[in-house]
Amino acid sequence: PHVWLSVSNYMIYVKNITAGLMAADPANAKLYEKNLAQYTGRLKALQSKMHEQLQGTKERRIITFHEAFPYFAREFGLEIAAVITQGTGREFSPEDIVRIIDIVLKTGCKALFAEPQYSSAVAEAIARETGSKVYTLDPIVTGEYRKDAYEAAMEKNLATLLEALQ
Repeated sequence: PHVWLSVSNYMIYVKNITAGLMAADPANAKLYEKNLAQYTGRLKALQSKMHEQLQGTKERRIITFHEAFPYFAREFGLEIAAVITQGTGREFSPEDIVRIIDIVLKTGCKALFAEPQYSSAVAEAIARETGSKVYTLDPIVTGEYRKDAYEAAMEKNLATLLEALQ
């Protein structure tokens, strides 16, 4: 599970990393502490924005194609109606696809969430069969190393969810 997709959990990581840096480099402890306060402030603002905006969505249930979002869903009050996955290194069989179509139809979810690290071909085929639409949520496991990368990815995830869940 991708625990950092909960902003609360991510802030714990940031605090622990900062404590480690301060212990390893006490001469710069004040700078680390200052940076922690600034970054945590931005993360709290992001978290508040996400809570506020996601509370207004009509739909609360999502279907994902990977077990990456339970901490995210818990933090933001979403229900993961189903997680559709094939085993590592295994392709979806026709039977798998029929089973997934049945899950989508039974749950009534109109939004399927794929990830940028995986092909969305199966999700697109399932969407055609069920009248659903495929969106992309980023589990933030790849990407550029920028100081605002986490915030940018979470903002993009927020925009995607707001579009999909209206």
